[in-house]
Amino acid sequence: MTASLRFEGSYRGQAATLDPATRLECKICWHVYDPAEGCEVWQVPPGTPFTALPDHWRCPVCDGARDQFMVLDGGAPEARPASAAAEPDVDPRLLAIARDVPGKLEAAFREIHAGQMRGVPMVNETLSVKAVGFRVHEGRVLGMLITPWFMNLILLPGPDEDWSHLATGAKDLVEFPSGFYEFLAAQRPEVGAYKACSLFSPMFDFSSMLQAVETAQAALVALFDPAHREPGVPSAEIRRRREAELAAKEAAQPKLPDLAPEGEPEAEDGAEALPQTLVPPPERSRREMIFGRSARPAGAP
Repeated sequence: MTASLRFEGSYRGQAATLDPATRLECKICWHVYDPAEGCEVWQVPPGTPFTALPDHWRCPVCDGARDQFMVLDGGAPEARPASAAAEPDVDPRLLAIARDVPGKLEAAFREIHAGQMRGVPMVNETLSVKAVGFRVHEGRVLGMLITPWFMNLILLPGPDEDWSHLATGAKDLVEFPSGFYEFLAAQRPEVGAYKACSLFSPMFDFSSMLQAVETAQAALVALFDPAHREPGVPSAEIRRRREAELAAKEAAQPKLPDLAPEGEPEAEDGAEALPQTLVPPPERSRREMIFGRSARPAGAP
């Protein structure tokens, strides 16, 4: 009876045919289990083959059963499912980006952590650097990068796209089922041009790396959930308003006064006005609780 619930082409418990280094992918949420990394959510140490996972192990992102994992790469030819040819074609260059860039990002930001960010007060030293959940998305590669000082969505260009001309910090609104998100252009010698959307910074909301990883995984799932889109305003209008707001801010930026000018006016209620950076934030919506204050819906006040 249970076999009928399994996806065609899934793992199906065929332990004898899997190489210990084989990576497998969940057919529900695309989470990849890499034996070289293990699984922090289930406290599985690095070097654990998929076939040696504990019996209670399930997908750490969608809670799917292991039977729903399919071979991604690294196994013997006979381990690949017979129906693999029926899977939608994906540019192998994109798969290579999704496979190789996370490690390059981790190496680059570990070096930054040990050098430029050493001793900086905004660094949460209980955390480390980790790339989470990188996958192909609409001809590009999307994933999450966790560091001790930020958690960012990372969007990498497709193999035929050139983002090298984008100025660092250039803004772009990218739409997902849960809404629009503001990405900033960035460059790293190790990976080239990419775009980043800040979800959390600094990272003092997190007391452990496991908590940060679980949040990153949950955010990646929620990103594609329309239930998290703020209701009431059509997407096209949200985008138009936000683009106009960004253009106005950029035009006015050179004329901005100091953050704490002398003689700053008092608040309307008679209380002493606080500098802009210290004004308490508004109550957080369900969307902000998942994605952080940095990812408020585009067009929000």
